[in-house]
Amino acid sequence: MERAIAYLRTSSATNVEGDSANRQNAAIMGYAANSGLEVDSCFWDAAVSGADPIETRAGFAGLLEHAERVGIAVVVVEDASRFARSMIAQELGVLLLAKRGVRLFTSSGQELSDESDPSKVMMRQVAGAFSQYEKDKLVQKLRAARERKRLVSGKCEGRKSHVELNPAISREARRLARKSPKTGKTRSLRQIAAELQSLGFVSSTGNALSPSVVRDLVA
Repeated sequence: MERAIAYLRTSSATNVEGDSANRQNAAIMGYAANSGLEVDSCFWDAAVSGADPIETRAGFAGLLEHAERVGIAVVVVEDASRFARSMIAQELGVLLLAKRGVRLFTSSGQELSDESDPSKVMMRQVAGAFSQYEKDKLVQKLRAARERKRLVSGKCEGRKSHVELNPAISREARRLARKSPKTGKTRSLRQIAAELQSLGFVSSTGNALSPSVVRDLVA
């Protein structure tokens, strides 16, 4: 039984914590079982972009070293996009493997490293270009969505403000910022922060809110 190495790649921290790696592994193991391959080991590049050059990926570097050391000449990925999402990265990666005598298969049975048929090479390159195009379009859509949200709400990403986390803070801060009906005086930002602290509204460290935070709350 010929031995093979499984290669997984997840492109973001969200995917690292999600089911992507399990899905990829299941597809690879299914292909190996149906093809008479014994999966010797598995290498995973977590939170690595598909446009990153193959040779710069720590997981893939370990895969190449292991393959050369133990004499394994087959690598299996879930699909071509898990190997690379940039046509240049894909083609240079395939050439790198070919120079080492390593064949690259997807879980659907496609041999990405097959250079014997020009039409297959062309189809692989077209598929790689389309994958890159899809990724670029997705990035553009997400960027446009973020810009639209900023235009509507004035913010989009990053840590949520105290107003977003607890609207009651803003209500209390504005109440405390009003002039006293008796004296006509207003509290300072530090005085408002102290009053909010007495009501249980504090920073994440348990201290009184800073004057700059209070200024945002009463704005």
